Amino acid sequence: MSIKSKIESLLFIAAKPLAVSQLASLLRADKEEVSKAADELLADYKTGQAGTQIIKDGVRYQMVSAPVNAKVIQEFIKDETTGELTRPSLEALTIIAYRGPVSKIDLDRIRGVNCALILRNLLLRGLIEAKLDKKKNETYYTASFDFIRFLGLSRLGDLPDYERLHQDDSLDKMLGEENTIPLTPFVKGE
Repeated sequence: MSIKSKIESLLFIAAKPLAVSQLASLLRADKEEVSKAADELLADYKTGQAGTQIIKDGVRYQMVSAPVNAKVIQEFIKDETTGELTRPSLEALTIIAYRGPVSKIDLDRIRGVNCALILRNLLLRGLIEAKLDKKKNETYYTASFDFIRFLGLSRLGDLPDYERLHQDDSLDKMLGEENTIPLTPFVKGE
């Protein structure tokens, strides 16, 4: 698989722009080689009529939907944010509410599947908030004020068994063990 193909896959799954340095680190490649391949990919997308495109901001790249498809994307997002929550979304939201702040990596390990789409949907609905820890360069998720208000609570601590479950160290022990929960491939609808 070419470096360009790997960059395309990483940009596709990334929730935010990726810097050349991040891509180089992930691909164990030279920054110049990564930058050249990413620029080639950017040019490839500009020549076609694809539904996606790649944008560049300085040294960061991100895959986005093509502006020509904005209306259908808006309709899709509206549908995604108005229906009932799926069971996997409820599971993730429960983990975030009781254990937050929690990173995507830890949430993936707890649930055993990739939670990127679930996190995106919960963010779109305003049920969770994302905060970047600049020291660790990792995003952490917490329940939002809208979530607390929606449940009619004055604080997360009012959730049933909150103190016991929030302080339970069995998850911390599990997360501290390497390769405890293997991630399964992403399944549509989760």
